[in-house]
Amino acid sequence: MTETMKEEPYRIGLIATDPLRVLGLQTIISEGSGAEVISVADPGALDASGVSMIMIDAACTDHLFELLEGFRRSRPHLRLVVIGLREDHDHIQKVIGAGAKGYLTHMARENEIQLAIEIVRDGSVWAPRKVLARLLEASSSERQGSPPIPKFTERETQVLQLLVAGRPNREIADALGIDAATVKAHVGRLMRKMGVDNRIALSVQAVNRNLVSK
Repeated sequence: MTETMKEEPYRIGLIATDPLRVLGLQTIISEGSGAEVISVADPGALDASGVSMIMIDAACTDHLFELLEGFRRSRPHLRLVVIGLREDHDHIQKVIGAGAKGYLTHMARENEIQLAIEIVRDGSVWAPRKVLARLLEASSSERQGSPPIPKFTERETQVLQLLVAGRPNREIADALGIDAATVKAHVGRLMRKMGVDNRIALSVQAVNRNLVSK
């Protein structure tokens, strides 16, 4: 008689003090992605919590950038998502530059929150398009010339098209009739061919070099 192994739930730590926001986010995230949301009162307890992502309500701290820096130094493996009131692009760009992988406003809709979590979980960055475009321009300006355009297989081109459209691995897999692990493998090969080390840089280069159709 074989025993079925249960997959450990994906755990997200939540740093917030407003009880209504905590309850709302727990409901939205658990219903949308099935992830387990753990309220983090003591950052020192993180090591035993098994969380892979941290969502930080900027309203609960006056030292957001110090907090981000602390996480980046002590727990660089954690993906950080900030939820804030400010919507100006300079501030959001600064938050992403400080190490956050995502930024949501307090007015974000349920589907936006769920999609942001999927995108960040897949290894990309979630922020307003104009902010991502700025980051892309900054990255491109640091490059000296562009390498030759690599050759992609038909499937890699399909994956790249959907990736640039902001689709997470699960949706790419559903659209192409393959599994998420195969999508992840394709993305890895695309990054190696393009000489980049993350999904956002891959998307930016694909757009800048007109490698995908409009």
